[in-house]
Amino acid sequence: MSLILCRQEPVNHPFYFEELGVRIFSSQELCYVIYHNPLLVRNQFVNQRLIDFIQADLDMTHLAAKLVNMQQSEEEDEELLVTILQECDYYRGTEINQFRQKLVSYKHMTEANYLKEKGDFLFEGRQYGKAVYEYQKILELKKGNHGEAAFMAKVYNNLGACYGRLFMMEKAYRSFIKSFELVKNQEVLKRIYHLLQWSPSLKPKDCVTSLMTEALKQECEIEREKAEGMAQKAESLKKLDELFQKDSIRRLEGAGELIQKWKQEYRNIMS
Repeated sequence: MSLILCRQEPVNHPFYFEELGVRIFSSQELCYVIYHNPLLVRNQFVNQRLIDFIQADLDMTHLAAKLVNMQQSEEEDEELLVTILQECDYYRGTEINQFRQKLVSYKHMTEANYLKEKGDFLFEGRQYGKAVYEYQKILELKKGNHGEAAFMAKVYNNLGACYGRLFMMEKAYRSFIKSFELVKNQEVLKRIYHLLQWSPSLKPKDCVTSLMTEALKQECEIEREKAEGMAQKAESLKKLDELFQKDSIRRLEGAGELIQKWKQEYRNIMS
């Protein structure tokens, strides 16, 4: 995966940003990645590999030297990121100030809140495996640093959602149960019901199933039918339909490309 923006420097060796799985080919793309992913670049993004890329491939020797001097002066990572945005002249001053304020706000968060913020960001970007890693860090904190029951219920709920998308149903179920035990949330109860329907091998807890009223079950069935209707229109299914309209050779080639794409997407979320 790569980004394509307006300015195109003569880059021979694009910079690969592993967190997003993207290759950066220009100073504009570098700024775009930094500006839109502050939670992913906040710590140790500006390393020697990036500085070498800025100097050798972007031909921005002055910026590279400036970053080296800032590192030697033990400037904080936030200042290095802001300097890149300023020197590349892609974002306006007001936008850069907003970016700086966002970085400052992270410093005032508790460790648990910051980890959840990062996990939520990765979840929204469909990086489910990486999101799980951040949520698990919260669970490993000392008990007094976890936060209130409502906060932990959200963490377990989000963890369950990640596991569900990774088809790890047993772990998803346990996470949703823990979330519901902390805060008796009807939406979480509905997720547990859906999970039990999708995975009959799961052993439901009596204390939970007894709370699943007929009204709740009917509401879940309506949601399931709606989800199935949306799935019928999914882009991946459309592509499969198009493949079956082709001759056998082109069908095999297209299927191979589609499978490789799905494999890569799965590797991205698991890495």
